[in-house]
Amino acid sequence: MTSQEIRQQFLDFFQSKQHLIVPSAPIVLKDDPTLMFSNSGMTQFKDYFLGYKIPKSKRIADTQKCLRVSGKHNDLDDVGRDTYHHTMFEMLGNWSFGDYFKKEAIAWAWELLTEIYNIPKENLYVTIFEGDRSENLERDTDAFNFWKEFIPENRIINGNKKDNFWEMGESGPCGPCSEIHIDLRSDKEKSEIPGVNLVNKDHPQVVEIWNLVFMQYNRKADGSLENLPEKHIDTGMGFERLCMALQNKKSNYDTDVFTPLIAKVEQLSGKKYEAILDHEKDIAIRVVVDHIRAVSFAIADGQLPSNNGAGYVIRRILRRAISYSYRFLGMKEPFLFRLIPVLKQQMGKFFPELEKQEKLVTEVIKEEEQSFLRTIENGLNRVEKLISQTISENKKTLPSEEVFELYDTYGFPADLTRIIAEEKGLTIDEVGFESEMEKQKQRSKKSSVSKIYDWIILKDEPEIFTGYDETQTETHITRYRKIENKDGEFYQIVLAKTPFYPEGGGQIGDKGKIENIEKINANNGAHEVPSLSERGFRGEDILDTKKENNLIISLIKNLPENVNGKFLAKVNVRNRKNTQANHSVTHLLHNALREVLGTHVEQKGSFVGPDYLRFDFSHFSKLSEEELALVEEKVNEQIKENIPLQEFRNIPIAEAMNKGSMALFGEKYGENVRMIQFGDSKELCGGTHVKSTGEIGHFKIVSESSTAAGIRRIEAISGEKSEEYFTNLETQISEIAALLKSKDAVKSVEKLLEENAVLKSEIESLKKEQAKGEIQNWKNDFQDKGDKKLLVKKTSLDAASVKDIVFQLKKDVPNSVIVILSDSGGKPAIAVGVSADLETKYHAGNIVKELAKDIEGGGGGNSGFATAGGKNLAGIEKAVEKAVDL
Repeated sequence: MTSQEIRQQFLDFFQSKQHLIVPSAPIVLKDDPTLMFSNSGMTQFKDYFLGYKIPKSKRIADTQKCLRVSGKHNDLDDVGRDTYHHTMFEMLGNWSFGDYFKKEAIAWAWELLTEIYNIPKENLYVTIFEGDRSENLERDTDAFNFWKEFIPENRIINGNKKDNFWEMGESGPCGPCSEIHIDLRSDKEKSEIPGVNLVNKDHPQVVEIWNLVFMQYNRKADGSLENLPEKHIDTGMGFERLCMALQNKKSNYDTDVFTPLIAKVEQLSGKKYEAILDHEKDIAIRVVVDHIRAVSFAIADGQLPSNNGAGYVIRRILRRAISYSYRFLGMKEPFLFRLIPVLKQQMGKFFPELEKQEKLVTEVIKEEEQSFLRTIENGLNRVEKLISQTISENKKTLPSEEVFELYDTYGFPADLTRIIAEEKGLTIDEVGFESEMEKQKQRSKKSSVSKIYDWIILKDEPEIFTGYDETQTETHITRYRKIENKDGEFYQIVLAKTPFYPEGGGQIGDKGKIENIEKINANNGAHEVPSLSERGFRGEDILDTKKENNLIISLIKNLPENVNGKFLAKVNVRNRKNTQANHSVTHLLHNALREVLGTHVEQKGSFVGPDYLRFDFSHFSKLSEEELALVEEKVNEQIKENIPLQEFRNIPIAEAMNKGSMALFGEKYGENVRMIQFGDSKELCGGTHVKSTGEIGHFKIVSESSTAAGIRRIEAISGEKSEEYFTNLETQISEIAALLKSKDAVKSVEKLLEENAVLKSEIESLKKEQAKGEIQNWKNDFQDKGDKKLLVKKTSLDAASVKDIVFQLKKDVPNSVIVILSDSGGKPAIAVGVSADLETKYHAGNIVKELAKDIEGGGGGNSGFATAGGKNLAGIEKAVEKAVDL
């Protein structure tokens, strides 16, 4: 049975049990502040478990792309070194939201495994929760009783809280779970050691394949448990392990999930995969075929490699694959990108984003490979310098600080430093390096540490977002909670009606104020709420607004005295006005880019704030000045046309797509969506927008650059900031004209440039004359060294003059070595020349590299001439002494 058939049979089985089959959510999470990536099948259903959203069906099944490379669930270091851990994996799952519970979940799991997949019953073991006295939790006798209808009691194993009580996180829905394990060993091995003794013992052939979680509790922030209003089922079966079992393999990597990728790596590298567990070559191949899947899906879902956040994690995975292939497969040139067509062939049917984004994924990975391979080459030079320094100091251990700096600052793998050091008979300070790593982790943890208390619920009622239609409203607080982070204590509040837009879709969250209405009346001596023009608006500052678990949460420093009172909530109107102008203009920009560059242009990221906008999009070359001007012109034409906003606030997604709306890859949309239209621009969007394009005022592109292979970035301004931009330009031009004492600044600058060119030419002539004089003087300073002549000279002449002198002296003085050390411009520089008749004996490039160490620099050249620059001016004196010795 092929992996594609195994996947399809799972979905067909649960469809026959009245489950709605839904597509995988993106592997990259953009609307969950607690997670970077989907790390389990239940991630996309969290809101259902928490009661924040109503599922479209009480029974759902799917296959979910998952990534476990950060936080609590981090399998990265295990990948490649065993046969069953992966960074990216598929989780097959079936779900019940307040419908069926343990009995059906257990019965259907057994039916699928033993009757549909025909797994021998005697190869299966199950675990149940044994209970926990510290939590007053009893043994899961219900699960035990249901299981013993299918499996002998001696194969039902009690499991502790660590293995058999599943929790979403430090708080949230949780419950006992029941794992299904399979014994894949030979009959001989089974006769020697019973499988029951190897369950949950990390045996590579006795592995868990399915976990049935019985969600019945909610873990509160104080650690206590309470019963959920409804009981749910959350199951997850590792697709790759299931394929290993059904295809009768001993390793996930021997299944057809991985073998086509392994075959391609063998072809490209010329290395044969022998499936040896601890062989570095085979570990490298497993790392490569695993990591290429994780990176490809992340990029296809919109997460590009970068230096922070989720992008840093993806870059780290990719660089791990490149490092392994460089060291153990001998791949010194990019090749990972050539695996993408194979991956698309394998998985494109179930995950169409791979086919849709194939070109982007390929180009991004190729550029990342090229960049990191350059990093490795540069790092090798730094390691060689560090080794030379260590040996010169008669030490045997590379210092941990420098090894860590190579890893942390320059991205050079520590294990590669270790290998090179060992080749030279050295070691690295392992304890010190681990200490540096721990310090880094603590710094990172300290910067992000946050304690979140339980919600205090004042009124259990749904909230209403009114921010599309108004910027202030009367409201009350429905719940609040305290949080603590590196900046101190704060409170998060949820309002019954809120005009504050929560951060999302690239747009920042609203700021503003709330004030108790009774205080407003008391301060103004009024019985009705006065208008803002009648009074100054005071109260608590809303510092930010975000969305979490479908709740719009506003952040404040201090809790109002009377949390049960009535409040006036008011958005910072100026910020909102500028922000929504920038948001609307990103839509116009997107449309204009597609008109000018082609329909391959797709949004790949954005930032929309009150001061500027940033728009990332797919395109494979730098925009010309003409293209940028045309894009800007088209956007401003749409602004001048004053096109009215057409808002379709809550329409079926199919209807929006039929109207021609654009949907972005990597975004998760519900059944009903909001569509924003300005003329030909039609996009699914939840942000705030102007009522007509004329409100934007004017649009100006400030910069255009590359963020990754195939991704361009435009930064721009509009409205108020655009006016400021041109006002500042006008001021600068006036100031320049005043300095030049001319009304025609352009003409005056042209004249200045012409005069400057003439003066430069005169200076160069003077320098050459000066150099001629020095040549004659320096000829008298050569030292006789046997039958050879040596000149070591300090000067303040610039590099060009020094070069001219060295070449002339090489020509005029036979059997000579010339070393000139310059401090021109306050920076140390060295030039070395060797006359032609000595080039077989002395090499200028080697000499200059050795001397450059004293000025903390580097350089190179050929046997006859070489140069180096550095940072340490004081090192010139030491370089002079070394030159004589050399």
